[in-house]
Amino acid sequence: MDSSPSLQSESATPETGRRERKRQQTLDHLAQTAWRLFETLGYDVVTMEQIAAQADVSKGTLYNHFPVKEALLAHRFHGELAASIHDLQPALQSLPTLARRLTRILHASAHWSESHRAYLGPYLRYRLTTLQPGAHDDGRYPRSGMQALFTALIADAQAAGQARTDLAADQLAHQLQFLYLGAMLRWQDLPRASLKAEFDAAVSLFVHGVDPGAAA
Repeated sequence: MDSSPSLQSESATPETGRRERKRQQTLDHLAQTAWRLFETLGYDVVTMEQIAAQADVSKGTLYNHFPVKEALLAHRFHGELAASIHDLQPALQSLPTLARRLTRILHASAHWSESHRAYLGPYLRYRLTTLQPGAHDDGRYPRSGMQALFTALIADAQAAGQARTDLAADQLAHQLQFLYLGAMLRWQDLPRASLKAEFDAAVSLFVHGVDPGAAA
């Protein structure tokens, strides 16, 4: 894998850089405040008004950045995901195939998801209502970074002759993103299911399709 996807754009000027850092600090403060309340009081009972009061901001400021409390979850989760992707880069580079790289990523995702299962229902429902191809990453249309990572991995596989090239990497990544989300939704609905097994099935389906020989 030649390079990891850029998770933040570079600032055009020092002033825009300062504004963006200030905005990110505000977002992080609001999300961290909300998370503490969720963990202490329970996600379902916490209101946006409580979050604003605890964060010492107006309700207008909170709603300007995060329209619903699920968006606060998304911000926190996507920050954790970005850190995990960064930490996984050396391991991914050492793996020889797209299938093994995807399996490594998704098994790490499964481990994290199992420890956050109570929050994943609201988070996934919110993500599915805000998925907009090409939308800018913000509080209204949050992006997890997974599709960018999938695109980079698929592009590397195409360059290595391991993946078809008649479809663009970003198009294939878009399809993979929905297999990924579908596996998580199925796991949410089946209490005894293994998320790793669900992800393994998604990787197999993506790499090999439904050809009966792929199951051998």
